[in-house]
Amino acid sequence: MSLSVYVHIPYCVKRCGYCDFNTYTPGELRQGSDSVASVAEGYIDALLDEIEIAREQTGEQAISTIFFGGGTPTLLPAKQLARVLNRLNERFGLTENCEITTEANPDSVDASSLKELREVGFNRISFGVQSVKPHVLAVLDRTHNSNRVGEVVNDARSAGFDSISVDLIYGTPSESVTDFSESLDFALSLPIDHLSAYALIVEEGTKFGAAVRRGEVVMPDDDESAEKYLLLDRKVSTAGFEWYELSNWSKAGHQCRHNEAYWLSADWWGFGAGAHSHLSGKRWWNIKHPKSYIESIKAGGSPAAASETLSQKDQAIEDLMLRIRMRSGIELNRFEKNQLTVLEDFYQRGLFLPDSWKSGRAVLSLEGRLLADQVVREVIS
Repeated sequence: MSLSVYVHIPYCVKRCGYCDFNTYTPGELRQGSDSVASVAEGYIDALLDEIEIAREQTGEQAISTIFFGGGTPTLLPAKQLARVLNRLNERFGLTENCEITTEANPDSVDASSLKELREVGFNRISFGVQSVKPHVLAVLDRTHNSNRVGEVVNDARSAGFDSISVDLIYGTPSESVTDFSESLDFALSLPIDHLSAYALIVEEGTKFGAAVRRGEVVMPDDDESAEKYLLLDRKVSTAGFEWYELSNWSKAGHQCRHNEAYWLSADWWGFGAGAHSHLSGKRWWNIKHPKSYIESIKAGGSPAAASETLSQKDQAIEDLMLRIRMRSGIELNRFEKNQLTVLEDFYQRGLFLPDSWKSGRAVLSLEGRLLADQVVREVIS
């Protein structure tokens, strides 16, 4: 069996207003420095120590995918990230075609740093672009200059990355259908082979969420979001991309195998502050604050904050919820009788592809993808 690895780098120059991820700016950490590299001192050492803990618990399992997320991993020098890659290789070993991804903001890299990232072993990069419209980026509190997006994507291709992905967000207040269409057209004009596009979600406890509650910004209605999704699917399909999960499209052979490991309920170990892990139905999550995470590991303790063991029923429900969102769908014989009755009704309404249904699989149609949350909710209720 192989293992997937997630590495959390919890540092950002600025917290985006819509983000509820476990990230921290230098100012929030109050360490008297505006340098992420300075406040991150000791964090890489703690990650290396957690790798030793993982090796003791998992035994020999070669790693098939590695994903550095955050935060903004590329705020740290490539040679620091390479220390983690090298230790993972030393203690576990990497499969021959191991997919090694880092997330990046367009303003956190340049031609030189991208070349260094490729040289130390990263072969896939995912750029958080979100939009190329300045007024949309302002609402999202994004720091990057959209004019640099094309430059860094081309630099990544020149550096030799095997796969390049761009992330977009749609449904931001003040974003018109035309605005989103222009962002999408620009992304598809670049030498990318993967695109993720997510509807903006209002998260509790965020600056953006507070603004929505106060009525300062108004979210677009469901019809507009559906119109943008249909536009998105049409344009990316015309450009040679295929959907393989509700919010993800790729050219042939460029699916994100790391994310597929999550959706297929495979085993993964999440390293770092606040990272989540899953092994054989047991899930746990680490201490959230990076300072506390480092201190716990230095003291010889476990970085885990809490854990849970999923029952067989919970595992089955979770597996269903994830697989039904994928283009591969899910076998009909995995559903209980009452669930099949619900699915049959959805099939009659055109929410599943007829050919797949007749061959024994439930695969969402385009209309079904628009109503996927409703389908999942009613099937598991």
